[in-house]
Amino acid sequence: MRKFNRKFSDFRKGLFRGILLFAVIFVVSCKTTQTRQDKEAASESKAQQNNVTADGFILLPSGLKYKITKKASGIQPKTGDKVEVHYTGKLTNDTIFDSSYKRGQPLPFYIGKGMVIKGWEEGIALLHEGEKATFIIPPEIGYGSRQMGKIPSNAMLIFDVELMKVTPKVTPVSFDTKGKDTIKTPSGLKYIIVKEGTGRVPFAGANVTVHYTGYFQDGKMFDSSVERGQPFTFPVGKGKVIKGWDEAFTILKVGTKARLLIPWHLGYGESGAGKLIPPRTNLVFDVELLEYN
Repeated sequence: MRKFNRKFSDFRKGLFRGILLFAVIFVVSCKTTQTRQDKEAASESKAQQNNVTADGFILLPSGLKYKITKKASGIQPKTGDKVEVHYTGKLTNDTIFDSSYKRGQPLPFYIGKGMVIKGWEEGIALLHEGEKATFIIPPEIGYGSRQMGKIPSNAMLIFDVELMKVTPKVTPVSFDTKGKDTIKTPSGLKYIIVKEGTGRVPFAGANVTVHYTGYFQDGKMFDSSVERGQPFTFPVGKGKVIKGWDEAFTILKVGTKARLLIPWHLGYGESGAGKLIPPRTNLVFDVELLEYN
């Protein structure tokens, strides 16, 4: 029994030493990780400080100069996110050439979609929701040699901006049509009801509001109102959309989710749609009929 107690006591001492050793290793590891993170943050901060100009702006490799004039702790936009930005644009002589404040409406656009000049793409992505900043944008990442209204060619631009809102990108989810019937109409349109709505079928000429995601037959997405967070409204049966859509939305009930299989002759036909849709291309749309009036 004494031998057992001695062995048990030795075991407990060994266990304690093992736990103590693990704790020491864990603490040292945490300190090392934290130290590395602190060094990286300090290095980044130092790099930015080294690029701070005499007037307090941070100069980036692209040539963009920016200065945060009001800090905020909102979310930072990522590629694909929708942002709404208030701004005043000036030339270096303080001439104002544009202002969203005067219009009372911030400018909406999507980060990384090429909808604004490169200086804005880079600068707005650095801000957090609620922040204000001043950008100084050289022509290389502005309008270049183009003359844009009041903006002369090769102009240096100054923008006072305010990031009003960030709406994170929504990734559309393809409808699950497994085991569901495919219905074909005389025109060649095919559709699959994923969820049957309980509303009425729109009449010709009604303004219908829909959410949609468009795919090529290989599954590659080419457009989506869901991703933009903005449904699409149009008068059905008036030739404002492709023929397959005009037909489909006089068949579906409000509240219905359906997949539309549209042959090329009911889509964009022989010519296609610019660089987006090639000629004679069959298309797939996942749609939801939200309402009509």
